[in-house]
Amino acid sequence: MESHLHPEGSFDLADHPVPTGLEEIWRFTPLKRLRDLHKDAPLDGDHHTVEVDAAPGVTAVSVPVADSARGVSGYVPVDRVSARAWAAATSVFEVTIPADAEIEQPTTIRLHGAGIEKAGAGHLLVRAGRFSRAVVVVDYDGSATWAENIEVVVEDGAHLTFVTIQDWNDDSVHVVTQHATVGRDAELRHVAVSLGGDVVRASTSADYRGTGGSVEMLGVYFADAGQHIEHRLFADHTAPRTKSNVEYKGALQGQDAHTVWIGNVLIRKEAEGILTYESNDNLVLTDGAKADSVPNLEIETGDIEGAGHASTTGRFDDQHLFYLQSRGIPEEEARRLVVHGFFNDIIRRIGVPALQERLVASIEAELAEHVGRID
Repeated sequence: MESHLHPEGSFDLADHPVPTGLEEIWRFTPLKRLRDLHKDAPLDGDHHTVEVDAAPGVTAVSVPVADSARGVSGYVPVDRVSARAWAAATSVFEVTIPADAEIEQPTTIRLHGAGIEKAGAGHLLVRAGRFSRAVVVVDYDGSATWAENIEVVVEDGAHLTFVTIQDWNDDSVHVVTQHATVGRDAELRHVAVSLGGDVVRASTSADYRGTGGSVEMLGVYFADAGQHIEHRLFADHTAPRTKSNVEYKGALQGQDAHTVWIGNVLIRKEAEGILTYESNDNLVLTDGAKADSVPNLEIETGDIEGAGHASTTGRFDDQHLFYLQSRGIPEEEARRLVVHGFFNDIIRRIGVPALQERLVASIEAELAEHVGRID
């Protein structure tokens, strides 16, 4: 069934006309800055390198499309860029966690872009076997024009933490579509960290293949002057007694910094007894920055445990600043402490200590540009 914010998918490019910006799913995206990824720009660029640090027991290899398990998540492209990337990808990078394995060390995939002139296309497939536990991190940096599809399959009883870090240089454009499917009594913690890039548009969807599945989507983003960072989330409750929790927090600073968050939850007729909540909070640090936030709920059954959403956008809390300054803390330091406190709840829930430390340092670096460093 088609959701009004999640169109019917198709592998046929002819079913995905070139967007004009009037379409609901494209109305916030600066199409002129996508370097024709949404039109017909060739996607044969190979100006990138991939480094893998696979945890013991985890398989991480690139295989030709014909030999891959691409499509096992059930994903079908829902927009033109995704369909183009699907057609253009010649290989699939597959990460496989064996059934019953409990992997403590994260598996990290680092994609480094070495130029923006030629656009490229990629496809990543992550599969967590039954009753496994693991962490997979995808880390992007450098300069690139990159279109990508990511599939995540969490089989029955598995627990997977999947993290993407957008730490691109300021000239990069990245349009990525991610789809996860979660099995019976399985748990997925999906973490999105978006800091770099000129334009980053990440669309993430999740559905369920059995009762008791749980999805937690956490996001942290920080946009500077001129940056466009867009996250589109879709939790599709396709099974009874499933859960979803979506929580994203973002900060903006500088002229024309723009963030977009679209949260859509569809509770299907058969999804009785589900529990869902989604929230998005934005902290505007300077004049000239803009945050768009649109939470949505579509409910087809009245037999649910709970469903709700919330969205806030605002500036510094003057009372917080006054409280800190009244205790002798300088204004610049007080502002930075408020920002760190704003992000802290999500950062501590990521559950990967090294990543949490890196994220705190990255936010510190972002703040230093306008707020100043703590001595």
